[in-house]
Amino acid sequence: MGFADLHIHTIYSYDGTASIPAVLTQARKMGLDVIAITDHDEIAGSLKALELASAYGVEVIPGIEVTTSEGDLLALNVTESIERDRSLIETVLKVRELGGFCVAPHPMAAGIGMKSLSAYSILKALRHSEVAQNLIGIETYNATTIDKLSNHYAHILAEHLDIARLGNSDAHIAEAIGLGSTEFPGSTASDLVKAIRNGTTAIHKKKEWNSVRILGSWAANYLGSALTRWSVAAR
Repeated sequence: MGFADLHIHTIYSYDGTASIPAVLTQARKMGLDVIAITDHDEIAGSLKALELASAYGVEVIPGIEVTTSEGDLLALNVTESIERDRSLIETVLKVRELGGFCVAPHPMAAGIGMKSLSAYSILKALRHSEVAQNLIGIETYNATTIDKLSNHYAHILAEHLDIARLGNSDAHIAEAIGLGSTEFPGSTASDLVKAIRNGTTAIHKKKEWNSVRILGSWAANYLGSALTRWSVAAR
């Protein structure tokens, strides 16, 4: 069996704190076979990870967390930027055009800074046949969301839709990578995508962090990485 974490942020995100080498090192340490760097509306960090991945023994699926007009969407297996603030349907179809696929992250989750898709938006989009072929998973376990109840609601929605269930960390610091992951038959990225499409994935959880640890760890790392993030933003 393989393990994947498809929702990870780096210093290329406005709220990320970890360098690309730090992410890859931690992913290998946590026993992950496949990861995706999904910075907010930014592809550069993901492409950098794709270049470096082989040296760390981790396979990288390039991706972005796209801000749609209805909430965040994970666009995976894409190698170019995607325009933000389009509708969910338009965004999924663009990802399809680029040869990628989509996962709904932290649906229905509330909280400061959270931009989550509603159940209504997901249901409406999936009535479109081409969207249904490309929006193929729901993140039913987000390890670092403060709104823990949203994981329960996401699980119910995925069961109702009979769509693949994914576990991810949504890590904004290196230490959180792999706290939530997706278990799948095989060990490669192609095996993972096949499992998502076939609905043969399973959720894998590490020991949960409480809200104080999630926010406190992020704040400390955010301050500590300020200079590095500024250097990246200035390029």
